[in-house]
Amino acid sequence: MADPHISNFAKVLVERCTRVKPGDRILIEATTAAEPLVRELYVQILEKGGHPVPLLQLPDMFYPGHEDLLVMHGNDSQLDFLLPFQKLAYDQFEGRVRIHSATNTRSQTSTDSSRVQRRSNVTGIITETQMRRGAEGAFKWVTTLYPTDGYAQDAEMSFEQYADFVFRSVHADEDDPVAYWKKVEADQQAAVDFMKDKSQVILRGPNVDLTLSVKGRTFLNSCGTHNMPDGEIFTGPVEDSVNGWVKFTYPAIYQGVAVEGAELTFSNGQVTQAHADKNQDFLLKMLESDAGSRYLGEFAIGTNFEIDRFTGQILFDEKIGGSFHMALGAGYPETGAKNKSAIHWDMICDMRTDSEILVDGELFYKNGEFVFDK
Repeated sequence: MADPHISNFAKVLVERCTRVKPGDRILIEATTAAEPLVRELYVQILEKGGHPVPLLQLPDMFYPGHEDLLVMHGNDSQLDFLLPFQKLAYDQFEGRVRIHSATNTRSQTSTDSSRVQRRSNVTGIITETQMRRGAEGAFKWVTTLYPTDGYAQDAEMSFEQYADFVFRSVHADEDDPVAYWKKVEADQQAAVDFMKDKSQVILRGPNVDLTLSVKGRTFLNSCGTHNMPDGEIFTGPVEDSVNGWVKFTYPAIYQGVAVEGAELTFSNGQVTQAHADKNQDFLLKMLESDAGSRYLGEFAIGTNFEIDRFTGQILFDEKIGGSFHMALGAGYPETGAKNKSAIHWDMICDMRTDSEILVDGELFYKNGEFVFDK
């Protein structure tokens, strides 16, 4: 019999996130470290009449952009090779569940960034397909995480503490976790409704002075469909509208590399200056990935106050209540975003002290909380 927490975890992924129907083909991307959750997912997808298709890898042979053995040992031709079955699944299947389950989260820290970039440019095809078909409603995708010792170490917790943190964050400890995420959806909808037909957004605080436009863009209610755990509202800013600067208060981690103290200056949407206290060379290299990598694809506000600490995992950290995050690179077409890139790199800034967000001149958010008239 499966651990009740794992059963509830799988229930959320099957019923809330991918909404499996009879005949649905669901790709399961994971490493062998996530075997208990993969097993339970397999059973529950079968029970819904779907076709589970596991794509299991060793922890250092994982999903696009994190294939450590390939990046370390492959030649150029091998780095440019896209797995045919994986591409077929993204092109044709009805859904996928990706389970982050690495055991070494810093494996690419000393890897030649040009090789990481080259591989990212190739696997960006997968990301583009996911976003395009997701926006069309043809592909139900979700990304989640299974606790490992590596993630626990990043979060400075014991494995047992971290596992409890993960299960609480996805609300696998609830009697009915699917009902919980439906309530999150209802609670966040007021902020989404407020942003409809708005234009200018101004962010001010000790670590940010930015203006951007959301005119003609759609804010989405992120409440347990594409991410688990969840808790944010987000959109794609008008690509050439971003001006000002931001210093991200948490490490910006991408492909296992932690860039600390990242500070970006924008002019007419483009990053014109970039500095970091640590791994600045990697930051600059990623900014040169392609034509879209210096522009923003996402602006979002985190709303999950139960994620109360930085853990080194963006899936959790970008949801921290009282923060906002911005993503360099690819945007989500369903928001109206037009930016395309092989990268999508989220960076987080705390807004809980002496900070505010104005929307069309009206105070919308202050010191980490929504303050608009509902």
